[in-house]
Amino acid sequence: MVFSTVTFLFYFLPIFIVLYFALPFRQLRNMVLLVASLIFYAWGEPKNLPLLLISILINYMCGLGVGKAQEKGGTGKAIFIAGIVFNLALLAYFKYFNFALGSVVAVLGKLDIAMPAVDAVTLPLGISFFSFHAISYLVDVYRKKTRHEKNLFALAMYITMFPQLIAGPIIRFSTIARQLHQRHHTLRRVELGSKIFILGLAQKVLIANSVALPADQIFSLAPEALGMASAWLGITCYSLQIYFDFFGYSNMAIGLGLVTGFTFPRNFNYPYIAQSITEFWQRWHLSLSRWFRDYLYIPLGGNRGSALATYRNLFIVFFLCGLWHGASWTFVVWGLYHGSFLVLERIGLQKLLTGLPRPFRHFYTIVIVMVGWVFFRCDSFAQALHYLAAMAGSMPADNVVAPVMSFMNGTVITALLAGVLVSTPVLQILNKPQAPARVLAPVVSLMLFLLSATSLATGAYNPFIYFRF
Repeated sequence: MVFSTVTFLFYFLPIFIVLYFALPFRQLRNMVLLVASLIFYAWGEPKNLPLLLISILINYMCGLGVGKAQEKGGTGKAIFIAGIVFNLALLAYFKYFNFALGSVVAVLGKLDIAMPAVDAVTLPLGISFFSFHAISYLVDVYRKKTRHEKNLFALAMYITMFPQLIAGPIIRFSTIARQLHQRHHTLRRVELGSKIFILGLAQKVLIANSVALPADQIFSLAPEALGMASAWLGITCYSLQIYFDFFGYSNMAIGLGLVTGFTFPRNFNYPYIAQSITEFWQRWHLSLSRWFRDYLYIPLGGNRGSALATYRNLFIVFFLCGLWHGASWTFVVWGLYHGSFLVLERIGLQKLLTGLPRPFRHFYTIVIVMVGWVFFRCDSFAQALHYLAAMAGSMPADNVVAPVMSFMNGTVITALLAGVLVSTPVLQILNKPQAPARVLAPVVSLMLFLLSATSLATGAYNPFIYFRF
């Protein structure tokens, strides 16, 4: 189940809200949230629910073991390592087995060595996110940044909480540990959470979904049918699609968190206004960036060693960041591509950029990001190289097979303009405390909800990119 569906908006969510607030006791509300989260996860993939429950139980026991060992003066290192190995093994098997097997088969095929057929492994929903949640919990307990959770149901609620279970944001256990046991519910939080949820829903349905259709159509074109204008339109649409697909889902999660008394961290901060790739990663997918920084980059040494050591650490982090996003060499290249520009900017490119006018710095950043999205979106290197060639103008001009205007209509044009506008802080005036803004905001929220609901009810195109991760 995803948020941007009629089933969730008009059945699951209203029933959950009524049951949640109808019960006066915190323990009962926690149980409603836990049960609702398990139903939410099992709705589309009930066969993977036992895997999620086993993961919760093992991480609970490992956290408990580490905590008790530390209370007795030990470190619990062996238990901690066992827990980390379990989580990484789970992620490696389900997410990367097919990728590894395919790579081995490809190599052996070139050597004329045949391998027996092996059944493909199905990727469980949200495994990248709930595995990272579990790892961060164990690391923080081991580092004594938070106490181990003695209540199994509280830890289960942290890992399975349906607002963030499928696509984040990645929330540290220490961030909401207290809220799992004691949190405040106010009308102001419900109002603010509802407004943020509706904003995220509109970003997903009205912008991301609207530009997703031409993006998918253009990326599915044969190389000979792809011209320069169509290629740039396609990657522009995809750049807005992936941003508002994920940003919208994150806002919906943050809004639902506020409604239920939780405070989730902000996940995006206008990344498309960045003036460098370094700044882009200080604004894009903040919870993931901080996770890699705190649990990988800093333990590797961060920037505390030599310049070469720092560059090595950046490449390792972005290699794994690319691999985390998808089990494909195109994702690895995407990660290393961004890592390379971070290194180049540290070497001296950043100083060169600071001497340029802001429009040039912004143009540089947007072009680098969009070229990277080509590798992120394409299914193969061959497709990516053909697409980049079309963007560079080396392919035949747009022709009658796929004229660029055939992908455009009023909805797409409106979504493109709205996407570019909302990618900047220009609409922050609606969050100002002045009287006109206070009056206008509820009206805008109601209109956005009605438009989004109407679009969903009519069965409009409604893909969700981060399901594949």
